[in-house]
Amino acid sequence: MDAEKNNAPTSVLEAIKLGLWDFEPEDLDHSKYAATRAMPGTGIKLDVMADRVRLGQPLWHTADRTDYDDEH
Repeated sequence: MDAEKNNAPTSVLEAIKLGLWDFEPEDLDHSKYAATRAMPGTGIKLDVMADRVRLGQPLWHTADRTDYDDEH
């Protein structure tokens, strides 16, 4: 366990490799990563979310598009 503390994961993928199933990335100011206007469930949205995981960013952004009618 000490090795895990010294090698703290920076992403969900690293945490899973270490067996840390309750890992949450540190909060990151939303101005530090981009929101997406991609529709939920689309390949584009999934690609954005996969990139966020790889970069150790939070999965969700408060300005992400949430539904079909969300056009702003």
